[in-house]
Amino acid sequence: QVHVRESGGDSVQVGRSLRLSCVASGYSGKRYCMGWFRQIPSKGREAIAWIDRDGKSYYGGRGSMQDRFTISRDNDRYTVFLDMKDLKPEDTGMYVCSFEYIGACWASEPYEYRDRGQGTQVTVSA
Repeated sequence: QVHVRESGGDSVQVGRSLRLSCVASGYSGKRYCMGWFRQIPSKGREAIAWIDRDGKSYYGGRGSMQDRFTISRDNDRYTVFLDMKDLKPEDTGMYVCSFEYIGACWASEPYEYRDRGQGTQVTVSA
């Protein structure tokens, strides 16, 4: 089992930026995807972004998440980042990182991946 751990969640004011980090351990292969999704009580589960082994990124909300969120990765360290800008109160929620190394992970939503972390809380206030 791959262990996934997120960090970087915080309480911020509207309009601020935040970077989340996620590290996966327990896997040494080259083929894998990592992604982010969030859980918001009023909206349920939303895919934010995911990135494949070649660095190609995909965004949820039919691409609309790309407007304010950017995913990137450090292959050598099995680390993925989520840069968020112009944060809004509706972005408040639990942000979860996930990991998958089997199958066509780029074609799946990050909340479908096999391994995930506990999540990191992001709170945006006016």
